[in-house]
Amino acid sequence: MASTFLRVSLLFIFIFIFIGFNSTDGSMEVAVYRCVFNSTDPNNIEFIFSTYYNKLELTRFSSSVGKFVGYTEVGVKQAEAWNNDPSVLNSYRAEKSRYCQYNIENFYPNFLPKHAEPHARLHSEAPSGGGHPAVLVCIVYDFYPKHIKVTWKRDGKEVTSGVTSTDEMADGDWYYQIHSHLEYTPKSGEKITCVVEHISLKEPLVVEWDPSMPESEKNKIAIGASGLILGLILSLAGFIYFKSKSRRRTLVPQTD
Repeated sequence: MASTFLRVSLLFIFIFIFIGFNSTDGSMEVAVYRCVFNSTDPNNIEFIFSTYYNKLELTRFSSSVGKFVGYTEVGVKQAEAWNNDPSVLNSYRAEKSRYCQYNIENFYPNFLPKHAEPHARLHSEAPSGGGHPAVLVCIVYDFYPKHIKVTWKRDGKEVTSGVTSTDEMADGDWYYQIHSHLEYTPKSGEKITCVVEHISLKEPLVVEWDPSMPESEKNKIAIGASGLILGLILSLAGFIYFKSKSRRRTLVPQTD
């Protein structure tokens, strides 16, 4: 099954924004309502209301805190006034249940199944200089959502040294990719694998490195084979054309 860390790392946010614009001085007042959650469990839901003036946050109410907090001189005074008004305070304390939980129960079950399974491939990169270890690159791509875990194993044991990875990179089409690098010194008979864990997978995706032939040699063979097939096709086409032309000549009647 996908690892637990993936399940609890999913974070979703509902945001509603109200904007007021003053045309006389160009100022802008913004009120933002947010529901932050990673499951339908009320303990994993937080309602947040914030007010802003020209991108500066003035006040914030968080259901985790249970009251308003001010961040500027004006915000502190406003927060104090709202905290001293039971009708206002109770109204915002009820928003977690009224607004967040109601919408999340409808939204979360429909959104969670939207995912795409990752694909992965391995290739080697030649060391930059003599004496340096070789580098294996595990490219994992076309997955969604972005949270993913990529690890390396040598003969069944996880490798932590000599491992570097990029962040999850967006492809611009809702899919993501990530590249993980492993520095290693080749040894005869060892088994190296790239292991991918993602919420879309029922079990980890395991890709085994095959050192039987360098990547460059495989590419040369693939190119050579393609050239050979293309040559055979062209030769066959020429032969068919020649035979067809010769037959037409024999059918033409001879004149004295």
